[in-house]
Amino acid sequence: MNDMQFMSALTFAPHISLGVLVPLGVFATLLLAYAYWQNAKALVYRALLLGGLFFGLLGPSIISENRTYLNDIVLLIVDETTSQTIGDRPQQIQQAEIALTEKLRQFKDIDVQIVSVKSDADLLSKNPDGTHLFKARDAALDALPNERIAATIMITDGQIHDAKSQNLETISAAGPIHSIITGEKGEIDRVIAFDIAPSYAIINKPVKVKFQVRDYGVSGKKQSVVVTVQLDGEIIKRTVAITGQQRELELDIPHGGANHVILEVDPLPGEISSENNIAVATINGVRDRLKVLLISGEPHIGERGWRNILKSDPSVDLIHFTILRPPEKQDGTPLKELSLIPFPIIELFEQKLNDFDLIVFDRYRKRGVLSTRYLNNIVNYVENGGALLEAAGPSFASPLSLYATPLAVVLPGSPTGTVFEKPYQPKLNDLGQKHPVTRSLNGGLSQTQWGRWFRLIDTNIKSGTTLMTGAEDRPLLVLNRQGRGRVAQLMSDHAWLWGRGFEGGGPQAELFRRIAHWLMKEPELEEEHLTARLSGRNLLITRQSLSSSNEPVQITLPGNTTTEISLTDIGEGLQSGSIPITVRGLYKLRSDALAATIAVGSINPVEEQNIRATDALLKPVVDKSRGGIHWISDGDQPSFLRTSPSSQQASPLWWGLRANKQYQINGYTLAPLFPPYLAVFILMGICCLLWWKEGR
Repeated sequence: MNDMQFMSALTFAPHISLGVLVPLGVFATLLLAYAYWQNAKALVYRALLLGGLFFGLLGPSIISENRTYLNDIVLLIVDETTSQTIGDRPQQIQQAEIALTEKLRQFKDIDVQIVSVKSDADLLSKNPDGTHLFKARDAALDALPNERIAATIMITDGQIHDAKSQNLETISAAGPIHSIITGEKGEIDRVIAFDIAPSYAIINKPVKVKFQVRDYGVSGKKQSVVVTVQLDGEIIKRTVAITGQQRELELDIPHGGANHVILEVDPLPGEISSENNIAVATINGVRDRLKVLLISGEPHIGERGWRNILKSDPSVDLIHFTILRPPEKQDGTPLKELSLIPFPIIELFEQKLNDFDLIVFDRYRKRGVLSTRYLNNIVNYVENGGALLEAAGPSFASPLSLYATPLAVVLPGSPTGTVFEKPYQPKLNDLGQKHPVTRSLNGGLSQTQWGRWFRLIDTNIKSGTTLMTGAEDRPLLVLNRQGRGRVAQLMSDHAWLWGRGFEGGGPQAELFRRIAHWLMKEPELEEEHLTARLSGRNLLITRQSLSSSNEPVQITLPGNTTTEISLTDIGEGLQSGSIPITVRGLYKLRSDALAATIAVGSINPVEEQNIRATDALLKPVVDKSRGGIHWISDGDQPSFLRTSPSSQQASPLWWGLRANKQYQINGYTLAPLFPPYLAVFILMGICCLLWWKEGR
């Protein structure tokens, strides 16, 4: 800042009031007029004397401003986003910033304001907006006096995603915009990106995604490239795409929750980065309306419990049949009175069997309704991925048992022929305490408060996992994986007592819901399961396991670096651990045969779609502001000159810094126009001239 004094204005401070001064002025004017009329001598000197006396009585003074000239401001915006971390660009940024600040410090009337623009500071943000240098410039200008801006200088690779949205008519209001471009001219890069990818899809239904591979900076014919398709980190197929052409891909979404579809393309020789050779889309799997077939072998008091629980779920389409009489019974009852509708055996167990997500046999027994052919169809249904639940009744221990049918192949428990008819309290065994189907199963009550049941069909378990036991610690609930499908057996028909609140009741509805969802392969109910979720700025890893082994978890971070973590046992079959999040991207976890993936932040940000250095986006804005563009690869930076706001601001050899000449006023100084002794001397001189003139 420079302090200087400037005359600002002439002011008057009359020595006598205007009420007296004005009449005196009028009287003096009349005297002069009379002297002119009488043709008096030395009229001019008389006028000078009277005018000087009148002017002196007005008290003329000079007001001088004490001005402090303010330094102009150069706004230096440094692009430090993700694309600026490639190759030599970080070193180029550092060198350019040092050189610029050294040159600008040579101007004593220039202040430098540095603004660094980084990629989204919040790693968890899903915002894929890209690089916004002009947004940063506008924010800085809001906090600075625009009339003092000498110029804006940007150090960037030119990939500025808000440059096209600038108003070119007003862009130069805050001075010229100069730009230093990092990187090299003529860079090439290959990018793969999703054009269309749905956020949600129905489980086990085909879904279509569209993607495109683009080669930037490459001239010539389009190429065929190999694209590897992964689902949750596992390769499912490889396909061929043509660069520059949209490709459609059809996939099946296998499970609920997040499904990470990963596309990876072979690199382009000589490209500046392979980071954008991978594209990730997260598709959340949702179930369509579930179709459940409930077959009750006979009317009984607990039958409505199954029906009510399944019907209460709005996402379930339930088909329920109760077999009221076997076909061999003949008693003369008219056919139209035997049932409301015929049992559509062929349609249910042959034509549309695979449309069902779950089949439930409730106290079913062999009565000649389902032939061996249809029961074999159910066996194949389970082996190929279907779900079967048997709620056994007393008939399971008799010759009419379902175990005496082809279903014995898939049923995990075989009847001993014994039925316990005595009170017992269902309880969870050690595995039941750990399994997600029964863990923390209380329904607001502790296990010791559950109501009692009074019947248990004794079985020997040949496969599967027993989670609950009943009378004499015999199996009550057994789950088993059979082929690609799943089977559950409940060895009692007294679960309805919990629903009726007998002796306080128990968690009947929650138990049935969990069993059904486990049978339909809901991920959160898997007994061996690895998951990861965000907890603050940490990645919380949880492993569900029925075993006591504690194998470390291998974590592949974005960029293919790996780390390892050992989890801590927190009880009930759960192990947990966490790592801090240092970078956004796709995290892949593996432990033994378990695997999981999780996306942190924006996976395919705009910032990484095209990372080649360019001046094309900036040029219209820079030209309109009368600024200049310089590539670091071209050599030394231009020099700086102080320029008038209306003059040229750039040339190939120099860049202009607008001289705004802004100042602030610190005070005023009031001084008489003439010192008193000088005024007296002048008036006396006029009197002498008047006397001399009249004496001639």
